[in-house]
Amino acid sequence: MNSPAQDASEQSIAVTDTRLTHEVHRVATTLLAEAAVEPSVPPAALLTLRDFLVANLRHHDQAEDDDLWPRIIAVAPDTADALHALSAEHERLRAALDALSDVAMAADGAASEADRTALRQAAAAVRDLVHEHLAHEEPILLPALREHISPAAWDEFAQKVISTAPPVGGHLMIGFLAEVGTPAEVEAVLAGVPEPMRPLLPALRAQAAEDIRVLRGAGS
Repeated sequence: MNSPAQDASEQSIAVTDTRLTHEVHRVATTLLAEAAVEPSVPPAALLTLRDFLVANLRHHDQAEDDDLWPRIIAVAPDTADALHALSAEHERLRAALDALSDVAMAADGAASEADRTALRQAAAAVRDLVHEHLAHEEPILLPALREHISPAAWDEFAQKVISTAPPVGGHLMIGFLAEVGTPAEVEAVLAGVPEPMRPLLPALRAQAAEDIRVLRGAGS
C-alpha cells in the first residue's frame, strides 16, 4: 500500500500535467499571433504552428467535454454547472479555431501582407479566447483534480488522451513543454509516452527547438 506522501505525489501529476498543458496553450497561441506578421518567419513555420494549435486545442477540449468532465461530475455532482459552462466556452473556441483553420496561406513562397494580417487576426482571436478561458477554467478544474480524480483515474484518462492525440506537429508539444516546465515536471508528464516513442523524444525536442527559434524570428 502506498504511503500518504506517495499518494499525494501521484495525485499531483494531474495538476502538473494540466497546468503545463495550459501553459503550452498560452505560449503557443501568443507566439502564433506575434509571429504571423513577422516577415522573417516563413509561411511553412506559421502553418505548422497553426495546424498544431488547431488540432491540439480541438482534441484537448473534446477530451475534457467527453471524458474528464463526466469523471469529475460522477463523484462531485455539484461541479456540473461550472463544468458545463466551461464546455460552452469550448464551443466559442471551436468556432474561432475553425476561422483560424480557414485562413488561406501557401506554405511555399512569400506570404502576402494581407495573408499575414488575416492569420494574425484569427490567431489573436484564438489567443484571447484561450487566455480568457483558462483564467475561468483553472480555479474550477485544478481543485477538482486534486479533490476528486484519483491517480488511477487520471492515468486512464491521460493514456486515452495520448493514444488519440492527432499526429499534427506533435514535436511542438514536446518543445513547448520543455519551455514551460521544470525538467522534473516535464519528465513526470512525459512518463506516459509509450515506450516505443521514448527514444525519439530527444530528436523531437531538438526539432521543436529549431522550429520555435524560427517562429521567434531567429532563423537564418
